[in-house]
Amino acid sequence: MQPTDIGNPDYFHKVVDCQWACPAHTPVPEYIRMIAAGHYADAYMVNWKSNVFPGILGRTCDRPCEPACRRGRVEEEPVAICRLKRVAADYKGDVGPRMPAPAAAPNGKRIALVGAGPASMTVVRDLAPLGYHCVVFDGDARAGGMIRSQIPKFRLPEEVIDEEVGYITRLGPEMRLGQRVDSLKALLDEGYDAVFVGSGAPRGRDLPIPGRQEAATNIHIGIDWLSSVSFGHITKIGRRVIVLGGGNTAMDCCRSSRRLGGEDVKVIVRSGFEEMKASPWEKEDAIAEDIPILNYLVPKEFKHDNGRLYGMTFEKVKAEYDARGRRQLVPTGEPDQFFECDDVLVAVGQENAFPWIERDIGLTFDDRWDMPEVDEVTFQSTHPKVFFGGDAAFGPKNIIWAVAHGHAAAISIDRFCQGEDLRERPPPGMLVSSQKMGIHEWSYDNAVSLDLRYKVPHREKLQALKDIKAEVELGFDPELAYAEAQRCLNCDVQTVFTDNLCIECDACVDICPVDCITFTRNGEEAELRTRLNAPAQNLTQEIYVSGTLKTGRIMAKDEDVCLHCGLCAERCPTGAWDMQRYLIDVAQAGAACCSK
Repeated sequence: MQPTDIGNPDYFHKVVDCQWACPAHTPVPEYIRMIAAGHYADAYMVNWKSNVFPGILGRTCDRPCEPACRRGRVEEEPVAICRLKRVAADYKGDVGPRMPAPAAAPNGKRIALVGAGPASMTVVRDLAPLGYHCVVFDGDARAGGMIRSQIPKFRLPEEVIDEEVGYITRLGPEMRLGQRVDSLKALLDEGYDAVFVGSGAPRGRDLPIPGRQEAATNIHIGIDWLSSVSFGHITKIGRRVIVLGGGNTAMDCCRSSRRLGGEDVKVIVRSGFEEMKASPWEKEDAIAEDIPILNYLVPKEFKHDNGRLYGMTFEKVKAEYDARGRRQLVPTGEPDQFFECDDVLVAVGQENAFPWIERDIGLTFDDRWDMPEVDEVTFQSTHPKVFFGGDAAFGPKNIIWAVAHGHAAAISIDRFCQGEDLRERPPPGMLVSSQKMGIHEWSYDNAVSLDLRYKVPHREKLQALKDIKAEVELGFDPELAYAEAQRCLNCDVQTVFTDNLCIECDACVDICPVDCITFTRNGEEAELRTRLNAPAQNLTQEIYVSGTLKTGRIMAKDEDVCLHCGLCAERCPTGAWDMQRYLIDVAQAGAACCSK
């Protein structure tokens, strides 16, 4: 193997598993250390620069960072990264003076944005400080998109949305709220330099089975129903409620139903419990509120009496797998199951709807899903002036992906308007700095906490169910936040090896608690991985390989199991090992979104 190029920004980026897994690449260990030090405003601004909505995401993110957390390799539960993000938002104080100011002068370019959701607002946040005149269109009277309309207030209070959307609207975009776009052609004819489509996936899938039309009065599409609840148009529901679907929307529907009068609320899913798309914590919260989840039941018919819904029948199925491991649901042959209900909420998926985009303006749609063809790097469509992001680009995902799309699209729009090549992406910034203060002292706390993951306090159940706006999760207080922050293994503080200082005493090998360091002869990667003190079996994480040492051997370190504990650097008598903090600054449009 060739010596590892640690100057490549992606090398250590991949080692910081949580940051690498985050679509917006938030520097997680960096802000967790700030929280542990009580520097909440600093932690908030680190978050704000990359993920834009720390208080919102600290309550609602799908947390792709947590399954990747290195803590999860040494015990069952990862660090509560998402809930620590909320801590920064809850205790930050006034960060208004630290936000970027509106552009001093316009640059003469006008950008139209369709939808005021997280993707569009991220584009505005990146482009407005650069002097772009951003015009945001949305059919709703308030900005936020699905953040405001589809996430229940008991999960995400209105004032959090107002605050974090407000940081963006203060940058001076023209907000045309309550103004729906009915024609992309007409919008382009207004002479905008570029158009960004961040309209989400606004249509919930229906369930066309017998009885659907006859009993339509009491059968509701989940996302539409949640919007009506959010805006106060619906304030009650029947006593017996069935929610169809296994995603997070279904969990929001069933929990909202409990707060609007539903006493007998159940979720019925065609798949198994483990295969449900809902996040594990969403399922746990629903079950904790006495909502049963029934699996492997396929809807067959809405039962009604002259249009009055009174129940549903389901076919019992089981999962079978073919030789390729593909799952198929097959009937068990058991009798159909019947459940009484007064209302049904259909939350079986969302899809895109673009009736307002003409098909003769040079914008190509695919034949399979009727989705616009969008470049996955530049987010540009086949019409050079039109860019997509969020759910509108590649179908429903989540908020953090919408933010990541917004950042990438903003870079492209900026380069497009300046006449530059969109595919030449600006490189990230990278800083690697030694954390050494003395022979065995570091500028960070490298003691590994043995504590298990701390539980986030919740509002008492009976009290929570009485008020649909009462936030259920109460968040960590500073003391719990400090204890949870101490569980972080500081994966961004890297073990950096200088081969010409090594005397091959093997002291680092002896002291390593996870046997991740090996001195051995070189070889091809596949073969070398088998000869390490602990065989390196995770092929997705690279091996750190030194140059040839005096004895002809090399040092090989398995990045997958290293705990970044620093014992190798403390034990090394020559300073060949050092602990160096790695910080990557993922590129954004211009430099306008850096905090002051």
